[in-house]
Amino acid sequence: MPEESSDAVEAFLRDGEDELATSQWTRVELASLVSRRVRMGEFDEVQAEAIRKTFEQLLVQSFVLLAPSVGDFVTAAQLLTPADTGIRAGDALHLAIATNHGAKRVYTLDRGLLKAGEQLKVPVSSGIRW
Repeated sequence: MPEESSDAVEAFLRDGEDELATSQWTRVELASLVSRRVRMGEFDEVQAEAIRKTFEQLLVQSFVLLAPSVGDFVTAAQLLTPADTGIRAGDALHLAIATNHGAKRVYTLDRGLLKAGEQLKVPVSSGIRW
């Protein structure tokens, strides 16, 4: 699913020196996105399956996968308490998992998540210039 920033993100992932991690929740988010695009007629099932396989390979080859814990859900709920951050449950869970696992930084291209991370004092960055 190429996007405007795809090349810059690929270069960042390829050239990065730090170990990258993501949570198992990422699988749920991708599954939701792909299924929605199939329902909207943007992808057929063959394309959707190819995207799922490619994503799974990327996860296994490039990331340490973190399993959310009960504590991560508690932290996510706490991060949602200041209502003015504007983040949703899934983004709060990402920030909580990163925080609880001692991540140095959370990389995202989501401008809302970047803003919320700064507000919540969670180190966030796009990792690329856009």
